Amino acid sequence: MSAARRAAAAPARRGHPVVVVAGRPNVGKSSLVNRIVGRRAAVVEHQPGVTRDRKELDAEWSGVPFVIVDTGGWLAGGDALDAKVSTQAERAIASADLVLLVVDVTVGATEEDLATVRAVRRGGTPVLLVANKADDAAREAAAWELLSLGVGDPWPVSALHGRGTGDLLDEVVRRLSVRDDGDAGRGDAQEDDAGADDSGADDTEEGDAGAAPRVALVGRPNAGKSTLFNRLIGEERSIVHDMPGTTRDAIDTLITTDDGPLCFVDTAGMRRPSRAERGVESYSTLRALEALDRADIALLVIDATVGATHQDQRLAERIGAAGCPAVVVVNKWDLVATGDREEVLASVGDRLAFLGLAPVLRVSASSGRGVHKILPALHAAVEAYHHRVPTGALNRALQEIQTAHPAPGVRVRYGVQGAIDPPTFTLFSTGRLPQTYLRYLERGLREHFSLGPTPIKLRVRASGR
Repeated sequence: MSAARRAAAAPARRGHPVVVVAGRPNVGKSSLVNRIVGRRAAVVEHQPGVTRDRKELDAEWSGVPFVIVDTGGWLAGGDALDAKVSTQAERAIASADLVLLVVDVTVGATEEDLATVRAVRRGGTPVLLVANKADDAAREAAAWELLSLGVGDPWPVSALHGRGTGDLLDEVVRRLSVRDDGDAGRGDAQEDDAGADDSGADDTEEGDAGAAPRVALVGRPNAGKSTLFNRLIGEERSIVHDMPGTTRDAIDTLITTDDGPLCFVDTAGMRRPSRAERGVESYSTLRALEALDRADIALLVIDATVGATHQDQRLAERIGAAGCPAVVVVNKWDLVATGDREEVLASVGDRLAFLGLAPVLRVSASSGRGVHKILPALHAAVEAYHHRVPTGALNRALQEIQTAHPAPGVRVRYGVQGAIDPPTFTLFSTGRLPQTYLRYLERGLREHFSLGPTPIKLRVRASGR
């Protein structure tokens, strides 16, 4: 993949050290991550296997910033999905500066823990052994039995209650400071290597996820969101499996493109509330909705083999309520018989008619066919979403639109743009404007300023009201 579309393989905050939290399933890795970052950023549930994708978060302790990476449980065996979760964990470990190997002190060392130790050692990364669930002095004493794992002294902590986490973080930042002091001697050579490896990617923008437009991939389970996500960023960043509900959390990844950076957010598939399980799936749905509410643009993924369903319609309504523009992607288009394609497009147009001029792109995420159309459509939508019209140009356009088709007995005297994201216009009129005429004005402004599919808000202030 070209450098201009290359995903950031390292975490979003380039230059900050990377601390990976690893271990077998259900030892409390996500609870420890939440404790370190000071908020419930990772989904936590008592059942094993909740975390599947790796999740990168900014953290800081004693003035030292670093990136903490939550990973899924590492298993030597298991099914195909377990193998993909383990692969994601191994990739995170390979890019780490320090690994926190979490073990459940109430269970002790297990064969799975030993297998995880061997996997971590293969990467050659420094390791801190974390004995989690040491909620009292008795369990803290039992932590020393974990010396049998052969990765140094254990650090007893209780991620749930915060016991011992301060001492652990003191050691983490001490190790990271030693690492930084060792790297400093390489100085210019290291900078030269970094510059050569970048191959033209944007150093300043790639590290600033906050400044990049956020693109939320939403859709029903098994519509192909994660496959499309991985295709767009150019690496297997999210786990892809044919079992619905594989993605459990909202995963952010910053990429650079020819037109600037984009922050993609892969979300869990959203079911109807009556079909959503309690616990982990409800948390996943809430995370997906939060990601949508914070997004600058939504990428609504439709399964072409099923067509637009009632749930897709509900998701589109949620996008409309969030006030962000949308790009509709009809995925798995290559699996639809030629004779059925018109019917599929008709269902999309019928169910999602209220999204207005949102572009509908037909793609195959698995083969890559048509995916090249997505980035230009996203950038066009984002540009229109942030567009600001000069007051003079706005009023000249309003005059032309009204001259072409005047409203009966009322006119707009002038207008101003009060906000962007989305473009919001306040119109000062001599009387109340009919809804049909407001739609005419909206269409005219959209065409005049090439605003495309972005939402537009019109506020009318009539004289004497």
